[in-house]
Amino acid sequence: MVNNIVESKESETSMEDVWNKETVPKVMQIVSSCIKLPQRDLIALLLVSPWLHNTLISHSSLWLFLDFHEMNKAGDRLVAALSLTRYQNVEHIILEFAQDIEDKHLELLRTKCGDSLGNLRFLNLNGCQKISDRGIEDITNICPKLKCFSIYWNLRVTDLGIKSLVKNCKLVTDLNLSGCKTLTDDSLVTIANNYNGLEFLDITRCIKVTDLGLLQILLKCSSLWSLNLYALSGFTDEAYLKLSHLTHLKFLDLCGAQNISDDALSSIANCKELTSLSLTWCVRVTDVGVIAIAEGCPYLEFLSLFGILGVTDKSLETLSKFCSNTLTTLDVNGCTGIKRRSREQLLQLFPNLICFKVHS
Repeated sequence: MVNNIVESKESETSMEDVWNKETVPKVMQIVSSCIKLPQRDLIALLLVSPWLHNTLISHSSLWLFLDFHEMNKAGDRLVAALSLTRYQNVEHIILEFAQDIEDKHLELLRTKCGDSLGNLRFLNLNGCQKISDRGIEDITNICPKLKCFSIYWNLRVTDLGIKSLVKNCKLVTDLNLSGCKTLTDDSLVTIANNYNGLEFLDITRCIKVTDLGLLQILLKCSSLWSLNLYALSGFTDEAYLKLSHLTHLKFLDLCGAQNISDDALSSIANCKELTSLSLTWCVRVTDVGVIAIAEGCPYLEFLSLFGILGVTDKSLETLSKFCSNTLTTLDVNGCTGIKRRSREQLLQLFPNLICFKVHS
């Protein structure tokens, strides 16, 4: 009987050793080979065995990412997670459309988990409409290394919130303010004066901003490579002409820019690195402007001329001459002045096209 017990314990120990020495390393090899193992799967692995739990916890690089997008009780989950030792160096947090996130949760993070966010680089608060200036002040106060901040579709954050961001986070290079309709030129001036190294800016539907604010961005943020001005019809050529200052610009969305002229497009043509340009519903544009773009932007891959009546086949001929090898997306739907608009005709001019429609 005693011998049986001893043999049983030895067998268990042997199995544990095999698990610890062989299975755990294999699991870790699988985990480390996954670029982004889903957070839920990673947490589930913690429950498999004490050995795997300890091994996973010891690899800090696995715990740099927290994703609570569209989750219920995301605020409470976030506070609980950041209270755990393994998340003390988190770099990436997504709370997109987590509707229950409120200022009180961000205040709790500041008072209880401030040390855990010192290395945070990326914060996504898109669609978190209960967050106000107070919440922005609290969260940015403990994220000095923040580089990417996104708060799409927030109607409560004002210029004060942006001032808190700029005051607390000096390293931001990627900023998404799309749909923040209460922001004014004061925010753009503050951003321009403090984020000269800004590379990405989205101010879609920030309807209170004017030429004054945009001009400051164009004159002081020369590192911009992506600028989204979608659905902003109030700007004029006074600002658009200065887009040429952005010599590193690759992405530009001017959809709905009703005041932009051919002169402005001729200026934008100096952005030699441009690869994506949307001129959808830019109703004043003619062949003159599009030809200037074609001749000046030889790396163009995406171009939308949707709904422009002033362009003709001349534009396509010039585009074909200079951009036929690069263009993969071209939308000329609604351009009644262009007669060669069928898929077959476009492919003759642009053999690399794979997308003919970007608007439904």
